[in-house]
Amino acid sequence: MKTLTSLTVILVVPTLIAGIYGMNFENMPELKWEFGYPFALAMMALSSGSLFIYFRRKRWL
Repeated sequence: MKTLTSLTVILVVPTLIAGIYGMNFENMPELKWEFGYPFALAMMALSSGSLFIYFRRKRWL
């Protein structure tokens, strides 16, 4: 159960970030910024990686 929970948490965070960036807002400053999407991808990778390391240290994975 701990393994399934940790994998779900690891996958939900990038899904949340992608869902926010997938919405067609006009007033998001990141959309006009040249590095907006690479920044979002980096946030997804860093958050997933840090959660993976956290759960690995707790021996849930």
